[in-house]
Amino acid sequence: MIIEPVTVDPARPVGRPLLSQYWRHVLFLHWPVSPAAVSPLLPPGVVPDVFNATSWVGLVAFAMERLGPGGSAAIPYLGSFPEVNVRLYSVDGQGRRGVVFRSLDCPRLAAVLTARALLALPYRWSETRLAAGDGTYSLVTRARRPGRADATCALTARTGERLERSGPLADFLTARWGLHTQVRGRTVHLPTDHPRWPLYEARLTGLSQGLTAAAGVDVDGPPTSVLYSPGVPVRFGAWTSVTGPGRRPGTGTAPQGRR
Repeated sequence: MIIEPVTVDPARPVGRPLLSQYWRHVLFLHWPVSPAAVSPLLPPGVVPDVFNATSWVGLVAFAMERLGPGGSAAIPYLGSFPEVNVRLYSVDGQGRRGVVFRSLDCPRLAAVLTARALLALPYRWSETRLAAGDGTYSLVTRARRPGRADATCALTARTGERLERSGPLADFLTARWGLHTQVRGRTVHLPTDHPRWPLYEARLTGLSQGLTAAAGVDVDGPPTSVLYSPGVPVRFGAWTSVTGPGRRPGTGTAPQGRR
């Protein structure tokens, strides 16, 4: 299998977008994890993507803005909200790199129900607040669902100077041009595109979170990588199938992340 290279510009530009949105004030937290530990958490037909034989789990917070169908205007009120997600990194049998969301928390119940119904994404209705500006960043989220008292996060951070060169690991973690999910029993790939990420240094000043554990991933200590971006406009394309209905996961060695 030939795996597409890591690129900082879209690997597959989207033609007619299925969804358009803007991701603003994006904070990326990442921890290294064993590929064997996260492999069972991925949908059939994909395997963990790795960088130097290590896979990663990301906790990513941002402000969603101007969400709307196709390239049309944003949906009033429902198209803007804070979000925090836990994601893993994947490669399918066609060599397409992507992300697999383990959880997505947002305070708009209508957005949660729509995303779960149409794309089978694991959105969760939560109390989520985000504030960013003047070099500071804060996020607080708590799942509303009973029995998910551990699905919380409170963090604060300081943002710094722009990175002139992001580096291979930062590119691997942030420049992802698709997502993998299951829709009606079939694993699918949704392509995405956006301009090159403007990445900045960032430093956590406080973190208490149970989102990664609630998503089935154990991490130790503070994140290895912390990055900030003021944001980019994003477009999602139409999905294509990775597997047929009911197909079992494939086996094999997780591919190496590479430039």
